[in-house]
Parts: sequence; structure tokens; C-alpha cells
Amino acid sequence: MKCAEHSLQDLKGSLYFGGQYDKLEHIANTEWDVLIIDEAHEGVDTYKTDVAFDRIKRKFTLHLSGTPFKAIANEKFTENAIYNWTYADEQAAKENWDNTELSNPYDDLPKLNLFTYQMSEIVAAELEQGVEIDGETVEYAFDLNEFFKVENGKFKYDSAVDKFLDALTKQVKFPFSTQELRDKLKHTFWLLNRVESVKVLAKKLNAHPVFKEYEVVLAAGDGRIDDVKETEKAYTRVRKAIAEHDKTITLSVGQLTTGVTIPEWTAVLMLSNVKSPALYMQAAFRAQNPCKFYDGTNYYRKENAYIFDFDPARTLTIFEEFANDLSSQTADGRGDTDTRKNNIRELLNFFPVIGEDENGEMIELDAEKVLSIPRKIHALEVVRRGFMSDFLFQNISNIFHAPPEVVEMIYQFEPTKEADAKVTSSTSDDLSLNSDGEVEIPKEKAIGIAQDLFGDKIFSEVIDTLHREVDAIQTAESTQSEEDAAIEAIKKKFQDTIKKPMIDEVKKQYGSQLDKTSQKRLERRIDDNCDRTFDRHVGRYKTEKKIIENQHKKDVEACTDEDTRRQIDEDYSIKMAANVQKFQQEISSSIETLVHQTGQDVVVITETAKKEGEKKTLEDGIRDHMRGFSRTIPSFLMAYGDDNTTLENFDIIIPDEVFREVTSISIADFCFLRDGGDYTDRETGETKHFDGHLFDPVVFNDSVKEFMRLRKELADYFDEKQQNDIFDYIPPQKTNQIFTPRSVVKKMVDALEENNPGCFDDPDKTFADLYMKSGLYITEIIKRLYRSEKMKIIFPDDKARLEHIITNQVYGIAPTEIIYRIAMNYILGFENSSSRMDNPHFACADTAELAKNGLLEDSINSIIDE
Repeated sequence: MKCAEHSLQDLKGSLYFGGQYDKLEHIANTEWDVLIIDEAHEGVDTYKTDVAFDRIKRKFTLHLSGTPFKAIANEKFTENAIYNWTYADEQAAKENWDNTELSNPYDDLPKLNLFTYQMSEIVAAELEQGVEIDGETVEYAFDLNEFFKVENGKFKYDSAVDKFLDALTKQVKFPFSTQELRDKLKHTFWLLNRVESVKVLAKKLNAHPVFKEYEVVLAAGDGRIDDVKETEKAYTRVRKAIAEHDKTITLSVGQLTTGVTIPEWTAVLMLSNVKSPALYMQAAFRAQNPCKFYDGTNYYRKENAYIFDFDPARTLTIFEEFANDLSSQTADGRGDTDTRKNNIRELLNFFPVIGEDENGEMIELDAEKVLSIPRKIHALEVVRRGFMSDFLFQNISNIFHAPPEVVEMIYQFEPTKEADAKVTSSTSDDLSLNSDGEVEIPKEKAIGIAQDLFGDKIFSEVIDTLHREVDAIQTAESTQSEEDAAIEAIKKKFQDTIKKPMIDEVKKQYGSQLDKTSQKRLERRIDDNCDRTFDRHVGRYKTEKKIIENQHKKDVEACTDEDTRRQIDEDYSIKMAANVQKFQQEISSSIETLVHQTGQDVVVITETAKKEGEKKTLEDGIRDHMRGFSRTIPSFLMAYGDDNTTLENFDIIIPDEVFREVTSISIADFCFLRDGGDYTDRETGETKHFDGHLFDPVVFNDSVKEFMRLRKELADYFDEKQQNDIFDYIPPQKTNQIFTPRSVVKKMVDALEENNPGCFDDPDKTFADLYMKSGLYITEIIKRLYRSEKMKIIFPDDKARLEHIITNQVYGIAPTEIIYRIAMNYILGFENSSSRMDNPHFACADTAELAKNGLLEDSINSIIDE
């Protein structure tokens, strides 16, 4: 059996595979059973690789990859052509090895452990202040790339980065916080996303009281700090640093993340916002390789490897994708929840995840937490934004396939801002949306638009010009550099000949919709199309030319007479001319396809960008209306919610008339948006089904739970230590439900006392709020009366004093049912209010309307029983 192993770089160096060196001829001349491509996710989809692989005669091809997520998601291979042996399989084999005759080959492979931390304490100031975007202050959403962003030679959040480094070395749960932990992490790999961030962080590490003990190695950019140039390659520098120093930290933005083994690395710190599971896991597995350490006396084996991450929502999302995306059944979001959860559970057996619980304690996460924690983090943001957050919604794109009734319901919600356009029954077709709600220009449509846009005139002129260019390729002798320059010039001519007329026509047709970024994207696509067409043919041509030249050289060296030499030269000239002619024919035969395909690609890119812009505008409008509903949720929770409230029973706790008054739709309409259901098509009379599910139930329920926790925590209005107010989490409504801030309420009560000295010392004084909103004004009155020293003398018992105040001294009228319940809950206490809702001193009536009609004074006595 014949077999051979070569690196792709070595293969492409051979003149038989497009390179320069006379080697590996036997590879090209042998009929192989199978070509095995290792690390198939890395750099194998290039024309040079295609040229090389095209020349390998084989029956089968086997692709090997540790992170084939993209290939599986795109269904590049059929299910029966995929065999999986994952990290979990490897660790299971290590654990369950039962062959007593052979040593366990997996024994030396360490176990991966993922630790993920929240950065809330470190970025607390940013969370409080928010971030200014386009002149508006929005909630600060933590992002590692933003956190380590550099401005004017220093970190944008410089003090926060200092806190982060200190936390790594001081806070108990963090990786470098004790000497014992530092001894396990002598050599680590830290991944950031910018070279400038690496350089600034290196300076900070060198100046840090703990990290200055580590040799910092830059594996990014030019490898320089300031102007000290390091000329050695990153790998060599790391190996040298580890050999010469007891402790090292390697900083990178991408170098050394694939295909490299540094056995001494025991941990990877993820300090960049990597969202690709393939890139993330390639970097993460840099620490998961065998290594034996020597402590001066004994050797010991690396048993564990670690990943430390500081963005739990992103981390756990990637972990979930890693668990599922290696199977075609669950890749790219496929598969049911139970199957996906079982895959996570299996991976957790060998790849534990340790994260923070609600109390900040580090615990080992189960499959349920891996799935739910990212959404719990989103829930905190939902509550901070007063439920006006897109995290609450899912499947918004389904609106484009929804019945008109659904769209009409949503448009009844008062939008947070007016939309520029509205969804209609023809929107899905107009936007060329597929069944998943994504823009997908059909091939037939692209061909038709391209023909209308470029027509026979542009297509024909371009094709004729390119044929003339190909015909002009000379067979005359020239140096290699001259030939390369000539080929590049022809390729450039191809690009320019296609590019100018097509871009000009697109500009005429699409006008301002074609911005500079879109134009550059079109130009890149045209260049890429020409490159792909040209380079593969050029690669074949050059490879064949080198083989002809090499054989000619060998024949000449073996030649013994002049006649034979002339024949050899003549054969050589014929073969070279035939090679050029074949190159011309190949290019010529590709021209028409290239031009028409490029025209279609230009149309697809331009039309997709245009329609995605239109789709985004429509989706933003839908979300604005949906936020018009979601902003009512905190009010409903204040009035009707309890610890058992969920999305599933939200419709049960609220009276229909109140729901309709506040949201503009009925409970039944809400249930249809939530659960879906059958409906009758207006045009055809057919019974169809709408799936619903416009709300994310996990985020919704976690957000409700978080709000109810806050409601309970902030319910004691006597606690002056409270910095926050539950009403800070309730946004203004479309109705008259706009709450007066506590600071304003205090000033109002202060003014009342200044104008009526001693008013809060008299048990017979009465106070009324004739247009209650939140109840804050009444609670401030109650607090002043309750704390009065004279009132304490009259009512020494706290409970009796409070009872007297609420029963005899405070009165209020609320304009609507929901506001009445909110005020009563807050004034009387959420636990006690329902049993005292019939308090005769508080009532529900619209005093503004009564006053407008001149009925207020006559009505007050009948509204409030004196």
C-alpha cells in the first residue's frame, strides 16, 4: 500500500502543483485511493489549493477538521458522509478505557474547564452612566472589544481595565488571586481583538505589581512595544520566553490560535468578543494538549486546562453551539429543545462550565443554566430599560408572513416613535423573503433584473472586449516576470472592463441607495469573480508550463546529438504554444459565464442590500409598536402581578377592559400574538395557521421575575437607604400614567410643610391627592406623619400610629383602574393591599374630567366617604 504525508505548503511548493521546485512528481503521477485533508477548515478554499488538489488523481477525499461548523451548517456534506469524533468522545474514551493490554492513548489529554465571570462590578460606573451614541445616551451593554478599546494611546476605560487586572489577582474567585492558582497558570495565552489593545495591555502588565513577574510576549502585528522591534516569529518568541522564564503571558489577536501547540500553556483568557464558535474553540483548545512539568524534583502531568471568559451571555451561547453544531441534526439551530439540551448535558460531563450564580458564587452549571443564563442576563437589561427592549421579542421576521390581522393588531400599539413605512400583505413578496423571513433574491429574478439593467448592449460589449484581450495573449518568448506582469495586466483589464459599465449602470438605477461601502463591496465581488475565473486557469497554465520546462531541461541534459536537440526544442515549442492556446481557450470559454454571472451577483448584492434596508425599516417600525406594548408590562405587574406571573398566564391576571384600555388590543388579540392559532384568509377563505411566538418566553419570564424581585426589594418606602425607586423602571405610558419623580414629590411636600408649619404633627389634619398616579405623594405624607415626634407621643405604638394615619388622615383618587391598583399596592404594601382595596378613603374616578365639567366639588364627598 502506498501512502504519503505532506503539508499543503510543501505540496504547493512543487512545480507539479503550482510551485517552483522539482519535487513530489510521484504524487502527481500516482493514482491514490484517498486524499486526506487535515485542518480542512483552514485555508483550503483558495485557487492555489484548487490547482494543487486538481492535480491529485484519487478515488475519494476525506476532510478532517476539529471545528467544521460552517461546512456542517451549510450542508456541504451529506449526513452519511460525516463521521464525528468530538472532544466529548475523546474524554469518554479516556474515562472508559478498558483494554488491559494496551495503554490508554488518551491518558495524557487534559480536561477542559470553562470559567465565565460577569463584569458588572468592574464596569458599574459605565452601567450607571450609559453610553452616548449619536447624541443619545443609551444603556451600556458590556462588550469585551469595547472594554479594551484604545483611544489616544490608552484604554478608553483605563481605570476599569486597572480594576479588571486587580480583580484577576485579588478577588477570590478570579484565576490569579492566590499563589496556588498562579502556580497552576504559569504560562497562559490571552486573546484580544486589536493590536493596539495588545500593546497597551502589555505595558499595563509590565507595570502591574503581580503581572510584572511574568514575561509578556506579543504575538500580534509587528511584535513591537514602542519602537523595540522583535524580528523573531511569534512561535519562536513564545518558545524562547518559556525556556528562559518561569512565568509567561502571550498576548495575541489571532496568531497562534490554530495549528500550533504550546504544551506549557495551561489556560486561555478570552478578552475579545469572538462570536464564531469555530474561532473561539480553535483558540480555546490551545491549552488542551499533553504536557509534563518538572518542579525540580518530580515530573507531573497536566491534568486540567482552563478557559477564562468574561462575557457569560456570549460564552454560554458559543458553548451551546459547540455542543450542537457538530451534528447535522442540531447544527444551525436545528433539532428540538430536548435533543439540544441532551447534547449540552453530554458535553458538560467532560467540559464543565463554572459560572456565577445570582449571589455571585461560582457554581458548576447544568444544561438548563447554560441555556438560560444568557437570557437571564438579557432579562436584567430588559428590566433596566423599563421592558422597552428588543430582547423580549423573537421571530419578528415572521410578521412578513403573518395574516393582516396580526399586523393590524401590532399597529394598534402606540409606537415609541412613528415608523417610516408599514407592512402590507404584499411585503413578503416585495422584499423577496424566504420561509425564514430572510431576503433571498431568486435566481430567475436576478437573471431578469440583470438582463433589464445591463441588457445585450453592455453584456455584448464587455464580452467582445474581453475576447479581444484574450486573443492578444502572445506566445512569444518572455521572461517569467514579464509573463506574470502581462497576465496580471490582462486580469486587471478584465476587472476594469466589467467593473466600470456595470457600476455606472447600478449608480443610475439605484442612485443614493448605492453608498460608498456598497459600491466597494460590488467592486470587490467583481474583482473576486475575475480572480476566481482567471487564477484557476492561470494556475493550471503555469503548472503545466513548469512541467514542460522541467522536462525540456531534463531532455536537453540527456541529449547527445544536435538533431535530437533540435527535435527536443521543436517539441518544447509546440507544447508551450499548445499550453498557451489551451489557456486562451479556457479563458475564452469562461468569459460569457463570468460576465453574466457577475451581472447577476451585482444585482443580488445591490437588491439584497436595498431590500434588507427596507426590511430593517419595517422591522424597526414593528419593534417600535411592540415596545409600545412592552412598556405597559411593568404597570400591569405593579397592579396585578405576583410571584407566579409568567407569559403563559399574563392574560389571566388582567381584566380585559383594563388590558384593552392600556394596550388598545384585547386579551384575545394578545393570546393570538403569543400563541398563534388558526385564521381565515381574507382573500381565499382558506383556514390557515399563524405560529405566533412573537415573545421570547424565557426572557419574558426572567424579566418578570427580576421586576417582581425589585418590586419587593423597593417596596418599603420608609427605607431612606434605598437609592432606586421601583417607578424608575416604569416608562411613561401613552395614557395619563406618567409618574412624578420622587425628588419632585419631596419638594412638593417640603413646600406644603413650609406653608403649613406643624401640619404633620396634628393627628386631625387630613391630606388628599385628587389625581394619584403612583401613590408617591401620599407615601411621602404618610412618612412625615409617621416620623413626627408629636405623633409618636400620641401614638407610641408604631403599628397603631400607621393604622391611624392610613385610616383617618390620607385620601386619594386615581383616574383609572390600573393606576388605582398601582397606587393602592404601593401605599398599603403589595402583601396587604388586596385585603384593603375597599378602603373608603381611596377611590377610582377621573377628577380631571369631573373638574372640566364643573362637577368636582360636588362629587368629592360622594367619591370619598368622610
